Amino acid sequence: MEDLMNVASYIGNRYRAEYGTQIDEMKLHKLLYFSQRESFVQNREPLFHAVFYGWKYGPVLKEIREVYRENAFYSTIPSEVVNRISGVMDKVFEEYAAKDSWSLSRLTHGETAWKNSRKGILDGANSDNPMKLEDIQKDADRIRKRRAMLEQMGLS
Repeated sequence: MEDLMNVASYIGNRYRAEYGTQIDEMKLHKLLYFSQRESFVQNREPLFHAVFYGWKYGPVLKEIREVYRENAFYSTIPSEVVNRISGVMDKVFEEYAAKDSWSLSRLTHGETAWKNSRKGILDGANSDNPMKLEDIQKDADRIRKRRAMLEQMGLS
């Protein structure tokens, strides 16, 4: 399992290199969520150990909020880490990095993991309800099946 700071720093560094600007905090949280889910899709295991919370605009990692405010990301990531995570990260960047933060927020609102963490919470309220890894796995299973179906149809 990877260190969360390595993954978050990788996303921030790659985003700056590809788009010429710092990633905004909302988009960073969403790309981290999609990275975790994509790791379940590709490897059937989490990419990093961290708890997402079902906030009103989608999944949030509380420990990343502080790091983002202080701009305390790593400037370089060990090459062995980059090699291990590149398959997951390439797919995440291909599918999600160019989308705006609000679109990513709406996408995460369709996820079982986020919906389950929001049960009993008012629409405009944040929540300290954790998102369960089992639910992220269910979302990954759905994505894996959809990709297999599209591949069978020759649409992938």
